[in-house]
Order: sequence, then structure tokens, then C-alpha cells
Amino acid sequence: MYDFSGKVVLVTGAASGLGLDCAAAFVESGARVVMTDVQVEQGEEAARKLGENAVFMQQDVRDESRWQQIVDEAVQRFGGLHVLVNAAGIALFAGVEDTTLDQFRNIHAVNVEGVFLGCKAAIPAMRKSGSGSIINLSSTAGLRGVGKLAAYCSAKGAVRMLTKSVAVECAEKGDNIRCNSLHPSYTDTPMVQGLIGLGSDPVLMRKRLEKVSPMNRLGQPREVSSVILFLASDQSSFITGAEIPVDGGTTAR
Repeated sequence: MYDFSGKVVLVTGAASGLGLDCAAAFVESGARVVMTDVQVEQGEEAARKLGENAVFMQQDVRDESRWQQIVDEAVQRFGGLHVLVNAAGIALFAGVEDTTLDQFRNIHAVNVEGVFLGCKAAIPAMRKSGSGSIINLSSTAGLRGVGKLAAYCSAKGAVRMLTKSVAVECAEKGDNIRCNSLHPSYTDTPMVQGLIGLGSDPVLMRKRLEKVSPMNRLGQPREVSSVILFLASDQSSFITGAEIPVDGGTTAR
């Protein structure tokens, strides 16, 4: 459906889950993809399976110096950078009274600071490449409150507003760089499977999560990746600063 031949894409959190499916979708569409993650063995194996147009690089998104190294390596190896997908993220299922300050800060360091550092490092490279699209993975938890997800909700809400600020700034500078946030509901990924496993009855827990959506099911990774490809393509050239739910109607209630 989309042709990303000649485009260079950087996807964080690409060893598993939405990041991995997103990387695969871009490779299938002709892009050259840099996949990063803290999970080295899993990431290297994933890149190997995707073939010669995918390369894995170890990265902790909290490390500012590593961000610049990653972007520089991507440009040196492939000749530019056109798309950044900030998919790396972690969650903490705990009540606000049971969440430590260190846990709260770590959730924000990965989910917010990692996105900020990615935007900061990628924009100059995208400017030199002539155009760019940044897609930041937020969540429906960044649009509505969810009990026992205080740290996660606040972080994903921050990603939403960070995205809008970056979008406005790039547009006002005339950089031809767009920035949008995506807000999936519960999607069938390892992170959600881990959440399901926290329940005393995993089958019942899965049904509870499915009922969050009016469509009464979990989302599938490719249903999210397909929207990411749209936002990265020229077909969304007038869309920037948007917050796009991919949630089966969850936020429509």
C-alpha cells in the first residue's frame, strides 16, 4: 500500500511488540530500518529475520549521548533519516500510594525523556534529509485516566503535549517535519500479555481488558502499524500535531 523505497526509518523499542511489528511493516514497504532496544539478543535476532534492510543497534533511550550516536550511525550507513517512531516504553501497574518516586521517575525517563531526546536528535538529521515524520507512541492512558496507572498515564499525557509542541515548532520553522502522537488501547503485545498475567485468572483478566473497547477485543499490532505507516507517508502531509486514537472506540465513550 505504501512505498518507502529510499526512506530511512528509526524505530525504538523494536525488539518486540508494537516496535517490532512497526519495523517489519516498514521493511515490507521498502524502507531501510534501524531497530533499537535494550534487549540485545532479541533485537539482533529480529533484525536478522527481517533481512538486509534492517539493522539492530543497542540503545537505552534515556541516554542522550547514545541518541546522537544512533542517529549519526543511521545517517552514515543509509544516507539520511526520514522517519522516527518512538515506540520504546515501559509500564507500571500500581496504585499511586504504592508507587515509589524512583519508579515514577523511571517511567517518565523512558516514556517521556526518551521521546524528547529522540525528537531532539532526529530533527537536525531530518532537516538535512529534506523532510521528516515523527510518530510518538502514547496511549489511550494519555487521554483518559486509568486507576493504578498514575505514572504511566502522566507520562503518556506528557508525550501527547510534547508532540504538539514539536509539531508547532517544526511547522513554524518551515522544516517540513511533522510530528504526531498515536494512542492505542490494549493491544495484543508482550506488555499487555504481562498485564494479563498479573491477574489471578488470566482468562478473566483478558476478557476484562477486551471489554474496555466497545468492539470487545484487543487490538492487533498491525492495526497500529498501519496507522504509523500512514502518518509516515506523504498521504498524511497535512497532518501534524494530531493525537490519533487506535482504540476500537475506547475514547469515544
